[in-house]
Amino acid sequence: MAKTLLIHSGALGGRGGHREVTLYNLGCLLAEAMGYEFGGVWSEAARGRDVYLLPLQTVVGMESASRLGIRSSADLFGGVVPFPFVATKAITHGLVSADAAAPPGWVPALARRLRNVVLPGYTAFSRRDARIAAGRLLRNGSVRVKEAGSDGGRGQGVVRSLAELEALLDAQEADGSSRLAAEGLVLERNLERVQTFSVGQFSVGEITASYCGVQSWTRDNRGERAYGGSTLTVVRGGFERLLALGARRAPPDVVRAAVAYHSAALDCFPGSWVSRSNYDVALGEAPECGRLLGVLEQSWRAGGASGAEILALDAFRRSPARQVAAVATRERYGAVALPAHARLLFEGEDREQGVMAKYAILLADAVDEADGMADDGSA
Repeated sequence: MAKTLLIHSGALGGRGGHREVTLYNLGCLLAEAMGYEFGGVWSEAARGRDVYLLPLQTVVGMESASRLGIRSSADLFGGVVPFPFVATKAITHGLVSADAAAPPGWVPALARRLRNVVLPGYTAFSRRDARIAAGRLLRNGSVRVKEAGSDGGRGQGVVRSLAELEALLDAQEADGSSRLAAEGLVLERNLERVQTFSVGQFSVGEITASYCGVQSWTRDNRGERAYGGSTLTVVRGGFERLLALGARRAPPDVVRAAVAYHSAALDCFPGSWVSRSNYDVALGEAPECGRLLGVLEQSWRAGGASGAEILALDAFRRSPARQVAAVATRERYGAVALPAHARLLFEGEDREQGVMAKYAILLADAVDEADGMADDGSA
């Protein structure tokens, strides 16, 4: 009897707009690729059944995992972590001091292990610590400030003075969006002329595959910079297989930085299970510091590249001898024409983002579109 695949949108509960529709379609695509039965949305009735879960968010805590039927990393496409902050970019940097505010479970040793593979920066859980962090970083140029729980390039800005930082924090508190104490704020060296890479790995059933690729950026319906998709080269096997691709498709420094981050994070949080991981790695210039490379964050859940990941998985299952697949995802705003052979993940009007489309494509089946592939700004 085939295993049943279920999706789980967590607290959004039908209010997630394009995210939940995309998750539903990813679930259909993954079930098709693996020969599973697609059972729709997880409910309490699924308890005790043999299910495979595709959650929208990283699952927090073993109790939650057990309730959802997750017994190991083989039971989900994503990850399980012991504390909420471990699922965010907060873990990328250390605190400003040993007595700085931090959530329960914080592991100072991780920052020491990541120091050489991330950009100069700090994580802060209070305004006081954010001021200290900004003060140190501003000595050498502008600072990018990110809400630790944000994604898709949103929830961030650049400050060039402490006054600008205070204004940014005031604006967050005024509109009720500030989650500084609960989720944290990342402050790091701002880069210019950036190229952002995606390095990742997934294990589903008997297949493990790893990939490296580049992200593209676009403009959303408000004219703001937003994630526009990823173009990936996926290889059958572990991260070590990426280094055999050559520098053009998998720059060694980029891959090694992501692998170091992956290993350190899992070592420092041993209660974590991960079957899908993705790492954003930025390469750019800081006028006062020169050229810098650093891992920006981890994603241990279905993300913007997952449609492409699943198409590569399907290609490997259909052809056991196949070792490499070129795949891509695209996110576009406004009315767009989809290329032939694209697998649609979302098309329509989202109540927050407006008219948009999201799709994945196996590049062996089509000529890759050239638009939007150059990064036009900072990480």
